[in-house]
Amino acid sequence: MNAAAPLDPTIISLGCRMNIAESERMRAMLKGEDVVVVNSCAVTAEAVRQTRQAIRRARAAHPAARLIVTGCAAEIEREAIGAMAEVDGIIANAAKLDPRSWNIPLQDAPIMPARTRAFIAVQNGCDHACTFCIIPQGRGASRSLTVTQVLHEVAEHIAAGAREVVLTGVDLTSWGHDLPDAPRLGALVRAILDACPALPRLRLSSVDGVEIDAQLFDLIAHEPRVMPHLHLSLQHGADLILKRMKRRHLRRDAVELVGRLKGLRPEIAIGADLIAGFPTESDAHHADNVSIIRELAIVHGHIFPYSPRPGTPATRMPQIPRAVVKERAAELRAAVAETRGAWLASLIGQTFTVLAERDGTGYAPNYARFGLPPGTLPGEVVMITAKRLEEGLLA
Repeated sequence: MNAAAPLDPTIISLGCRMNIAESERMRAMLKGEDVVVVNSCAVTAEAVRQTRQAIRRARAAHPAARLIVTGCAAEIEREAIGAMAEVDGIIANAAKLDPRSWNIPLQDAPIMPARTRAFIAVQNGCDHACTFCIIPQGRGASRSLTVTQVLHEVAEHIAAGAREVVLTGVDLTSWGHDLPDAPRLGALVRAILDACPALPRLRLSSVDGVEIDAQLFDLIAHEPRVMPHLHLSLQHGADLILKRMKRRHLRRDAVELVGRLKGLRPEIAIGADLIAGFPTESDAHHADNVSIIRELAIVHGHIFPYSPRPGTPATRMPQIPRAVVKERAAELRAAVAETRGAWLASLIGQTFTVLAERDGTGYAPNYARFGLPPGTLPGEVVMITAKRLEEGLLA
């Protein structure tokens, strides 16, 4: 009689790349467990609604499984989420990677899952107080992994087959401030590159441009193994709105940063987070938001319609009508789509090294997405000359 196949957990991840990285760790840690985990998000009221929806769908799909909720929504709205009939339990956000929270012995260390691209959370929490954001309440104060801890995790992922490492964090560029001698993120990136010569590609997730230190800037501008792709936590293109958000940069700071980088590494692709319809946003402010997409040539845009988050200062500011917020978000998305389409078309005829994913697509160093030739195996790095553009994919 054949032994029963080992059970695998079902992990449903919402929100940021931090959650993706943490979900992969939980997936490895919970291997063999019949459990459903909803790793929730609370960055907006819409994110909380989607979390509730995910919980209900998960229960309908897995009626007999144990259903546990963790993540920011479970932290910030613990009582409301815990009261849902579908939920069997809640695990605190800060404890979700601790095996003891799942009744797993500490000595049973999780094995890193095999992934072509490994997301490594090197920093967690945030010490800032943006007026629209509730994440510090869900993630706590900023804290960093040590260089030794990061190098150990990178080595594990490389051994498991990863060809690219993506460094993530809630406020990634604040990495190190809580460690002895307060090292900067550039020092960590340099240490990874030096210690792991077998790692061909290193990528950064969203960064705060004003926190990019000199060493990190130099690596982004000149180091071939650091991918030419910078995603900025920009949030808006109008100075007054940035001040009301309590951001620490102005429009000119982003323009200067991108201009300097493109002058040194012209192929670098720029991504950005932008919020549409922030309270008090005028038509002129919105026009500045649209125009910065074109000025910076933002080709990887994450557009968020503003939604009030109870407990944040922005909820007490004069609100923009929801219909206007949606209309402005659509205009921002259209502007990104136009810029992105022109950029992708400009890549036709060029040859790129593309890292193959498991879904038949892959990413070039600049994060342009390619359709792969038939028979390409996940994890392969293949040379592809872009010949055409079909439905947003180069091939």
